[in-house]
Amino acid sequence: MSIESRLSELGVTLPDAPAPAANYVPFVKSGNLLFVSGQISANDDGFITGTLGEDMTAEDGAAAARTCAISLLAQLKAGCDGDIERLVRVVKLTGFVNSTADFGDQPKVINGASDFMVEALGERGRHSRSAVSAPSLPFGVAVEIEAIFEIS
Repeated sequence: MSIESRLSELGVTLPDAPAPAANYVPFVKSGNLLFVSGQISANDDGFITGTLGEDMTAEDGAAAARTCAISLLAQLKAGCDGDIERLVRVVKLTGFVNSTADFGDQPKVINGASDFMVEALGERGRHSRSAVSAPSLPFGVAVEIEAIFEIS
């Protein structure tokens, strides 16, 4: 099944790839790797903000991480000149969680992105990853995730 078909089955329409907010590029191709800059938690209502362990639960954070994963796929599609089927596999996700010093469920939060990648991409979505705490993130967002993809 194509990635686009699977996303459609999941009720997901990829947005236009978000533009960078500062002096950087949204992705860099190097050989058969596509490095995608950090994508922040946002939905149709704007940024998803908050601090895990203070005013957000791990479940809230996982939902925010899922939005990051959708933005990552939008950047992937842009980086592949519109042909997302060029994806060979997700290599690595690095997730940053805006959380209190005593919050320890960063992996549960980033599972929102990891689970979505496997649900949408099957075996191509399995990846290595890191899930780390941050005392704050840009614009007060709850989650930021960057990715490395292998493409053909």
